[in-house]
Order: sequence, then structure tokens, then C-alpha cells
Amino acid sequence: MSNHPVIEGLEIRGPLNPGYADILTPAACRFLAGLFDRFEARRQQLLARRVERQREIDAGQMPDFLPETAHIRSGDWKIAPIPPDLLDRRTEITGPVDRKMAINALNSGAQCWMADFEYANSPTWDNVMDGQVNMRDAARRTIAYVSPEGKSYALKDKIAVIVARPRGWHMDEKHVHYRGARVSASLFDWGLYFFHNAQELLARGSGPYFYLPKMESHLEARLWNDVFVHAQAALGLPRGTVRATVLIETVLAAFEAEEILYELREHASGLNCGRWDYMFSFVKKFRNRPGYLFPDRTLITMEVPFLRAYVTHVINVCHRHGAYAMGGMAAQIPIKHDPAANDAALAKVRADKEREARAGHDGTWVAHPGLVAAALDAFSHHMKGPNQLHVLHDVKITAADLLAPLHGPITEKGVRWNLHVGVRYLEAWLGGSGAEPIHNLMEDLATSEISRSQLWQWLKFGARLDDGRSVSAELYDRLLTEELAAIRAEYGAERYDSGHFQDAVALFMRMSKSAEFDEFLSLPAYELLP
Repeated sequence: MSNHPVIEGLEIRGPLNPGYADILTPAACRFLAGLFDRFEARRQQLLARRVERQREIDAGQMPDFLPETAHIRSGDWKIAPIPPDLLDRRTEITGPVDRKMAINALNSGAQCWMADFEYANSPTWDNVMDGQVNMRDAARRTIAYVSPEGKSYALKDKIAVIVARPRGWHMDEKHVHYRGARVSASLFDWGLYFFHNAQELLARGSGPYFYLPKMESHLEARLWNDVFVHAQAALGLPRGTVRATVLIETVLAAFEAEEILYELREHASGLNCGRWDYMFSFVKKFRNRPGYLFPDRTLITMEVPFLRAYVTHVINVCHRHGAYAMGGMAAQIPIKHDPAANDAALAKVRADKEREARAGHDGTWVAHPGLVAAALDAFSHHMKGPNQLHVLHDVKITAADLLAPLHGPITEKGVRWNLHVGVRYLEAWLGGSGAEPIHNLMEDLATSEISRSQLWQWLKFGARLDDGRSVSAELYDRLLTEELAAIRAEYGAERYDSGHFQDAVALFMRMSKSAEFDEFLSLPAYELLP
């Protein structure tokens, strides 16, 4: 028999620290149990379908637009009207649900804050549960913080609109079991936030708004929509109270973007274009196709053909149906010690945000409060109203456009960068930091995912560097040794040796060299977290 507390059928295997009982109340756990009862079997079926779809791609069945849903793509339908506080989303700041960072994000001057339980949050039990406490206090505008140095943080009168991102369908929450099995991390994160905050947010003139990550099909969107319908009824809220923006961050989701929006149409507010995760999905899905051998990732800008087609497609899909098409991340952070480098970084941010605005996006993401003004300026210059729903590109994006291969050089510098940043971020993640500044960029788990997937791809297909050398495991080991020495010199021996580099290196290099491709770095890495 387990000695763990059981609340309404949920076995809580993580410690019930002070404050957690206020989140894991009997009523909240009963609500969660209802979600797990009703939707877990479908989640497992959809995850099994992902495996089946991968086998089909490996056998040569490349993605294409679905013939059985052509009527949706040609239909004249609209999503539900956008709520008033989501009408202007020109700049959204992203970040973890850490207490101090939450306050800074809410006070940043951005229109929205994407409160991230997923990629910018290392999902230790304490981070997940403290995050729920912080979100409860943020929704009620009572969140405050005093640093160990005595600095006080509190909310301003005007704050960003909260849009929460739960973990993806593939993740479990290992600290909570129901009927003998781990529960869905998606439903756990989403359900607790919705249960505790939906009515409070509505009373304050806002609502329960969400970003939904990592979907691969419209059937996965249908599952989310059914969750919303069930949950709203359970709490006595009108259908359509929940609003969701979907991250189109997998190549399969790009082919079903219109259907995904349709499934969520009474709860949708938009779609989002990413970059690293979308590239990561290309490597993952086409891992047995040497024609998709990517060059150094620094060369893969949003102007390359397959990414430009993806952006155009998402914008057209959204605007045809009254939804917002959100742009991607600016990961730069202010460089306070070097004004010239800081000016150059801000100029790069402005140029990228102006590209997004010219393309027709309705808003964009930044990772640091110091970038909000630059993004706002870029969009305000090109977007005179609250959105660009009138922008439709007179082009029909084809499957060939979305699948256009990309070729270019692979360099030693590119290999080093993937090794250095991939391991360094993973070490921070294993230490509980999900948003980690590395070389003046705010990195999240997408960085390690694309880094290790590129290394795996280059090794699998025997790629050659631009100087003619073959990519090999031995090359990786030699370069990694040098990169780790540089990191140790930067950190200092004590900080380096007391960190999580041994585990990070072992996991990252195993996944980079393995014969079979691991679907997600987060799955084995999660097992190393407390």
C-alpha cells in the first residue's frame, strides 16, 4: 500500500509543501479526476496514432492536405468573435511561471503574457505547483515578491493579459497518479489553472486564455475542444468562455492548420508560428530521409522557402476565418555591459519584427521586458489598427511548398554551437531553470531539442563539414570536451562541478548518437527531475 495522500482518487506523490493544499483541494482534485476519467483513453489513442503516422512517413507516405477535410478548407466559416482584451496582441512576452519573472512580465508593457508551464519551465514538482500558486495570485492581482536582497516586486495598475501554456499531450505528470498510472501533464496543468482562475478572470473582465502546444492533428485539437466543453459545463460557465491559440510548431499540424482552427472555432483566438520547434519536427518526422539534411541552424532564417511558405499559409488560414496569426520569438536579451552590442541586438529584433508585421502577422513574441518597446515600435509602424485580418496573400501554398528541402553548409562552428548550447541549456533545465540566458539569448527547451536533433541527423547520414571532414561521434566527443572546458572556465570550477553537467552530457550525447531517434528530449530528462 502507498503512503502517499489520496485526494478524491488522486495519489499525490510529490510533497505537499505549504500552499499546495490550497491548490490541490478536494474540489479541484475531483474536477481533475473527471478530466482524466473522460479523456485519458483518447489521449493514449492519439499518441498511438502519432507512432502509426511516423511508420507511414518512414514507408514513404509524405504529409499532404487531407482529402476528407477539403470541405473545411473551402468552407466559409469564422471563429467566434475575439474577446475585447485579446483584440490587440501586437506584443506578447513569454516566460516561466516563476514568481518574480511573472511580475516582471505582467508589468512589461506587453499586451499579453504567455505564462509557460511548458518549454520555459523546468517541470520539477515545486516549479509546477509553485507556478499554480503564482498564477492564482496573478489572476487575483495579489501577486508580490521580495527578493533575498530585499527588493520588492508588485503589480502596476495596467498589466498584460494572461495566456497560459500547459505541457503537451505527450507529457505525463509523474507526481500524481490516478487509477495506478501517471496523469496527463496537459490536463493537470490546464485543469488546475482553469478550475482556480476561470471565474476570477471573467469577473475581472478577462477570461481563461491558453496557448496549446505540440499538436500534430486536428483530432488532437478536437480532444482539446471536448475538454473545454466538458470543463465549462462542470463549472457552470458558458461555452466559448475558454479561448485558445494553437502553436503550429509541427509539420503535420501545418498541413492541418485549417482543420485545427475549425475544431476549436468556438474557442479559438488564433494560431502561432514558431521556428526551432517547427524545424525540430522536420528532422523528427523525416529522420529517415537524407534529402532533409539541414545546414547550420543559424543559416535557417524565416526567409528560407519552406519557412516562408509555412508563415504565408498560417496567416492566410487565420485571416480567412477571423483568427489572429501570431509571430515567433525574439530571444535576445539586453546586453547591459556593451552598448554597441546591445544596439546591434535591438536592431536585429526590430528587423525581424518588421518582417513579421510586413508579412501580415497580428502580433509577436519577445522573451525579455527589455525587448517589448522594440517589438511594439516595429508593429506600430506597419500595423495601424489592432490587427491585420485584412491581409491575405494571393497565393495558394502547396504541399511541395511546405516540404521544400533546404540545403547549405554544415560547419565546425555549427557543430560546436549545438553541442555547447544544447548541453548548457539541458544542465540548467535539470537544475530547475527552464528559461536560461546563454550568450545574450533567452533559451528554452526548444534550443536543446533542435541542437540534439541536428547532431543526430548529421551523424546518421554521415554529413560532411564544409572543410571536407566527416561528421563522426569522435568529432562530437573532441569538440564537446573543448566546449565543456570553455563553459567550466566561464562558470568557475565550483559552480561547474556542483551543477548537473554529468547527467546533461550523458543524456544529450546518448540521444545525439543513438541508432534510433528519441521523440522528445523532455521525456527521459523529466525522469531525472525531482
